[in-house]
Amino acid sequence: MAQVINGKETAASVIAQVKSTTATLEAETGVTPGLAVILVGADPASQAYVGSKSKMAKECGFKSVQYSLPEATSQEELMALVADLNADPTIHGILVQLPLPKHLDSEPVIQAILPEKDVDGLHVVNAGKLATGDTETGLISCTPAGALILVRNVRGEDLSGLNAVVIGRSNLFGKPMAQLLLTRNATVTTAHSRTKDLAAVCRTADILVAAVGRPEMVKADWVKPGATVIDVGINRVAAPEKGEGKTKLVGDCDYASCEPVAGAITPVPGGVGPMTIAMLMANTVIAAYRKAGKPVPKF
Repeated sequence: MAQVINGKETAASVIAQVKSTTATLEAETGVTPGLAVILVGADPASQAYVGSKSKMAKECGFKSVQYSLPEATSQEELMALVADLNADPTIHGILVQLPLPKHLDSEPVIQAILPEKDVDGLHVVNAGKLATGDTETGLISCTPAGALILVRNVRGEDLSGLNAVVIGRSNLFGKPMAQLLLTRNATVTTAHSRTKDLAAVCRTADILVAAVGRPEMVKADWVKPGATVIDVGINRVAAPEKGEGKTKLVGDCDYASCEPVAGAITPVPGGVGPMTIAMLMANTVIAAYRKAGKPVPKF
């Protein structure tokens, strides 16, 4: 039986630290961390995400501002709002909820956010700092940062001598995850849809991170016995056993078959997911501390 890695508990401990560091910053400097979240259009999933982010920001004691813009918002209008928020000294973090409506180009919007306010960690400056091994002065993409904490909780701070395989090469997750594991001295392989004999590559992994967006793709015979399995996938699939038309969330790993083989594994839901919002809050506090010239809390 694998150790089930409880992302909710770990996220709660990060949030507790965010609340205490927020209170300390306010007491010492009078500065309240400010987070602005921008939502364009009425996508129900995006609305749910934005709502939970704004609610958590308020719970942490932040100044929380949400901008809900109509579907027809132009590129120029969106860029103007980002420019206003860049210039606002009470806002330390700016987040644009992706995906944007099809007529908008997300890349110029993300790159327009000041790197020091880019709490999603997607600006090329922040990506470049991580790629060159600088984890101290940039902001790190939230989901990989959260996933690394879950790995550290199982495997410790130093991953020397361990093989890590990351399935997925996206800028949002796969690449920064591989770089974070490298900073902890793991030997890292980035695998993807074009990898030859993907299952054989995965079987070499002491730490296997799945982020491909294909429901239950990773099977038991892909997992090295005793490996730490981090499942980043969130896929909604039909669940006829629950009743007609019902659905359920599953990861990129076939949990039922992988769990008996793994040494530790994240469930879906309740694994990596809760860590993403927790690290968004942590990044906002980090940005506020830097702006105030204070030593930055470690998460």
